[in-house]
Amino acid sequence: MRIVSIQSYEEICETLRAVGVDPYGIGLMAKKACHVNLLIQNQSCKVANILKQEMLSLGGDAAVARGSVSCSLEKTDVLLMGTRKQLDFLTDRLARQPFGLADLGEEIGRVLENHIRSAFVWKTSRREIDLSDRTQIMGILNVTPDSFSDGNLYLDPEKAIDAALKMADDGADIIDVGGESTRPGAKPVSVDEEVRRVTPVIEAICKKTSLPVSVDTTKADVAQKAMEAGAEIVNDISSLNSDSRMAETVSHLKPALILMHMRGTPETMQAGDLHYDDLMGEIVFFLQKAVDRALKAGLDRENLVIDPGIGFGKTPEDNLKILKNLSELKSLGLPILVGSSRKSFIGSITGEEPHKRLEGTAASVAAAIYGGSRIIRVHDVAAMKKVAALTDAIIKA
Repeated sequence: MRIVSIQSYEEICETLRAVGVDPYGIGLMAKKACHVNLLIQNQSCKVANILKQEMLSLGGDAAVARGSVSCSLEKTDVLLMGTRKQLDFLTDRLARQPFGLADLGEEIGRVLENHIRSAFVWKTSRREIDLSDRTQIMGILNVTPDSFSDGNLYLDPEKAIDAALKMADDGADIIDVGGESTRPGAKPVSVDEEVRRVTPVIEAICKKTSLPVSVDTTKADVAQKAMEAGAEIVNDISSLNSDSRMAETVSHLKPALILMHMRGTPETMQAGDLHYDDLMGEIVFFLQKAVDRALKAGLDRENLVIDPGIGFGKTPEDNLKILKNLSELKSLGLPILVGSSRKSFIGSITGEEPHKRLEGTAASVAAAIYGGSRIIRVHDVAAMKKVAALTDAIIKA
C-alpha cells in the first residue's frame, strides 16, 4: 500500500490505465483525481456566498473572509477547493446565476483548461518553434560594456559573433542579443548606440547559423532595425510600456514577443520598497494586462511568451518564491520563459561572484523547468542544455 505521487492530469490518466480502467471510465474519473485550489480575488460578498454554497453542494468548499456571510465586508477573496470535476460542474451552474457569475464561470473554465495545457507552438516572423517536446535553450549574448555577468566581453562584434557560434555548437536553440544592460541601476543608452551594437552581430549570426535570433530591447526603433538585420523575436522587458511606439512596431512586423514583469526601469527597479502584498498574484495580473496590450496591438496569442522577471524589482526571497510557485503562471495559458542565470539571488545563497554561479544556476533551471518553463535564458549553454535534458526526462518518466 502506498500514497501515489501524481503531478499532472496526464499522470492521472496513466495511473488509471495502469489499474486497467476502461477508457470510458478514465474519461469519467480522471478529473475526480485532480484537486485544484483556485483563488479568485476581490469579489462581492453576495458572489462569494453563492460560490461557497455551490461548492459545498458539490462536495467541495470555498474559503472566504470572516464577515462575508453577514456581508459586513465590501469585498473578499475566495479560495475554491475541489476536484476538477467539481469545478467543471460549478462552471455549468454559474452559467445560470446573476451578478456576473456567468462571466466568472467562463473565466474559471478558461483558467482550468490553461493550467493543464501542455502543447505550445511559438510563432515568430519567420517560423514556428515547437515548445511541446523539450525545453528550449536561449543563449544570452550581451554586446554591452556593463552587463552584470559578461559586460565588455563581447562588445567587439567579432568576439560576439564567435561567442554566438560557440553557443550554437553547444546546443542553443535561440540567441538573445542585447545592446543595453538591464542590470540593477543601469543607465539607458541611445537608440543609435544600441543599434550600432546589435545589428552587425544579429546580421552575422543569421548568415552563419539557422538559429532564430531575439533582440533584447525596449525601444521600437532598435526592434525594427534588429528585425531588418534578421531578428525574429523581440524580448521587451518593459512589456510594451517603455516605448509608446513599440506596440505599433510589433503589430506591423509580427515578431514573436516576450513579455516580462518588472517594476520601474532597470535604473530604478531595485530602489525603494520592494514589498508585494501578493507576489504571484501581482505578477499574473501584470502579465495578463501585458498580454491584453499585445493582442490589442494585433499580435496573436501564438506570438507571445511570458516571463516572471526574476531579479527585476524583486528581493532574493521573492525570486525563490517565483521559482517555487512558477506553475501558477500556467493560468495565463502561454509558454513561460525564465531567466535566472547567474543572478544575484543565487549569489546571496552560495556567496559566489556571477561567473562562479554555475551550480546554483543549474538548480534554478531545473526548478524552473519542473515548474512549467518551456524556455530557459542562460549564459552557460552547454551545461544548461544537459540540465534541461535530464529535467525533461524526469518530468516525462
